[in-house]
Amino acid sequence: MVIGTHDASSTSAAVLTGTPVVPGVAFGPALLARAEVSPAAVEAFGDGSYADAEAALAAYDEAVAAVADEFVRKAEKASGAAAEVLTASAGLARDKGLRGAVRKHLRSGDGVLAAVRAGVEQFVGVFTGMGGLMAERVTDLRDIERRVTAYLVGEPAPGVPTPEEPSVLVAEDLAPSDTAGLDPALVLALVTERGGPTSHTAIIARQLGIPCVVGVGGAMELAGGTVLLVDGTAGTVETGADPAEAERKVVSDQETRAALSEWTGPGRTADGTAVKVLANVADGESAAQAADGPVEGVGLFRTELCFLDRQDEPSAEEQAEIYARVLQPFQGRYVVVRTLDAGSDKPVAFATMQGEENPALGVRGLRLSFDNPGLLDRQLDGIAAAAASTGTETWVMAPMVATVAEASEFAEKVRSRGLKAGVMVEVPSAALLAHRMLEAVDFLSIGTNDLTQYAMAADRMATDLAHLTDPWQPAVLQLIAITAHAGQQAGKPVGVCGEAAADPLLACALVGMGITSLSMAAAAVRPVGARLASVSMAVCEEVAEAALSAADPMAARAAVLEVLDRG
Repeated sequence: MVIGTHDASSTSAAVLTGTPVVPGVAFGPALLARAEVSPAAVEAFGDGSYADAEAALAAYDEAVAAVADEFVRKAEKASGAAAEVLTASAGLARDKGLRGAVRKHLRSGDGVLAAVRAGVEQFVGVFTGMGGLMAERVTDLRDIERRVTAYLVGEPAPGVPTPEEPSVLVAEDLAPSDTAGLDPALVLALVTERGGPTSHTAIIARQLGIPCVVGVGGAMELAGGTVLLVDGTAGTVETGADPAEAERKVVSDQETRAALSEWTGPGRTADGTAVKVLANVADGESAAQAADGPVEGVGLFRTELCFLDRQDEPSAEEQAEIYARVLQPFQGRYVVVRTLDAGSDKPVAFATMQGEENPALGVRGLRLSFDNPGLLDRQLDGIAAAAASTGTETWVMAPMVATVAEASEFAEKVRSRGLKAGVMVEVPSAALLAHRMLEAVDFLSIGTNDLTQYAMAADRMATDLAHLTDPWQPAVLQLIAITAHAGQQAGKPVGVCGEAAADPLLACALVGMGITSLSMAAAAVRPVGARLASVSMAVCEEVAEAALSAADPMAARAAVLEVLDRG
């Protein structure tokens, strides 16, 4: 990364806008980060002077191994979403298809750096064409290319430098390997020119609790050192702000966040309406950490993340041991287990179909069991065994359910094992048929990330469409409201487990619509719980109406803030 060093005074006062991701106010100098390997080192390296294509491929293999091992080391030091995406990046670096593309270009006469570039570009084209979640991996591919190139030419791995003073990090985009290692004490806020509210940068920033605004057009035109006022609630990045007023806003925000951090649960509004505040977890370690917080259980256990590096399907008995490590810390509470959401951006070797033209709209989630019912049966057997051995109340839900028939068949399998059955509402058809879905299942859980993407037909990584991949979009809110209302009529719980649940403002609107539980990254639990505790159910309902009546996401946020300020 190269830090911008332009004269800070060259930037005139202005307000840039983007998509707010993590609330909070920060004021500090811009640290511009541009991902580059030294052009001089690349030029000096040339084609590497390898004896032949096989020697060059061996050098590539060595570089990939080093890069993947570094991802793994970082993943071992991280947790939650950061560990998940770093592990996935390690797998992508070792991908046999990518290696095959590099080998092909080497054998055609390209130098190793050119072959790496061409191989990555080939996959970038494929992933971009697939759209959806796969397109999100393009940032990871570019990061892998930079790191492999740096290793080959003998340069240090690219990455965000440690700021010499607390700064606002400004970048075109950030790879998971960059974001996961950030120090919140030195990185006051994140501002990226690309990315949407469900990008890897956004998810990890939320986990770290760093104020973040993404999709900020013109961010990279800012001069390094420019003092910025970042508002992660409003989605603004202001230059030329009055220092005294900016500092007042920062202090006020810090006082508010300090007060929020003292919330100890349980989840409820100011007038006592219960709202379950739950955690999203990926494995035993993240479950143990979440269990120490003020949560009433787990609203989303992503089982596929336990198996990203597995080539062979684990037996039901082995799965039971893995799941028990997640269930054990929540005895006396409950855990919602999601069956394999493999496919698209989370390929699992023993489950995912190969060669799909559009995996995001293909055979993923529950659809994997249509031609391989044993895959689901063995997983349900493992879950049931773990529930029996731990005594923890266990609910099970399926991802990517599109029809009532799918929901009914899944529920029958789950209930035959003595467990409570539910489905994810990610496909718009599931929301529109929520009342009929609830005739078949015991609960619904809305995955707002995919629901937003599918409802708006917008790639989550298309910066020009970031305004469409915002869960505050009126159409998305309407689908959520339809689903919540169906739950109220049926007297059954409807939760939200997508990234939208971690937004304290949106949480108030969701509860006002009738959502009964919110599941999120552990870092968001206290801010969300404290915000809900500060408002009555009547205010939540007013907030919901304001959000649903707004013309666009920005207007919805403004309308909700206005109601909360009055309340």
